Amino acid sequence: MSSSVKARLIIIVLAGTSGSLAGAEDLRGPETFASITNQPERSRALFVEAGRVLQHPRCLNCHPVGERPTQGNDSHPHSPLVVRGPDDKGAIGLRCTTCHQNANYEPSRVPGHPLWHVAPKSMAWQTKSLGQICEQIKDPRRNGGKTLAAIHEHMAHDSLVGWGWMPGGNRDPAPGTQAQLGALIAAWIESGAACPAS
Repeated sequence: MSSSVKARLIIIVLAGTSGSLAGAEDLRGPETFASITNQPERSRALFVEAGRVLQHPRCLNCHPVGERPTQGNDSHPHSPLVVRGPDDKGAIGLRCTTCHQNANYEPSRVPGHPLWHVAPKSMAWQTKSLGQICEQIKDPRRNGGKTLAAIHEHMAHDSLVGWGWMPGGNRDPAPGTQAQLGALIAAWIESGAACPAS
């Protein structure tokens, strides 16, 4: 391969990489909020920053209010028409895994993960304010029986949540990184897990 061909390939690869990274937004870390001396105010501010992820289409699309998930950066109704089904993994005969495989499939732009499913109705976030989402996340009756420590583990380390930063196709990734979200959630919990006003 000639050096001019190599140079062109490098430029193409770098241009593609910079374009995909340009869509990613940074999250402010917990240290940014250290100057807020009122602990409940600091806690609320931390959750508002984490809310940039929680209210992003990568999260909202999988936390639908109704029977049908949404998709895309504009959260339009899922196509083809699918429903959550009795176990949140699709209807009998049209399970989520019919199309969504173990990993993103770029030729058809279908996202994937081994545990692909929508969140249970009790964990629906679409149409809710950030304050309502916060209260819901803290409520074991509406969060799958999770403690705050388990909520942190889910947001900081669950690989299905992590898919939001590697969505493939033309989907925008969630802001920041999963590690940054985990740090914000940990600091929010440590500061009292206060919720912003609805």
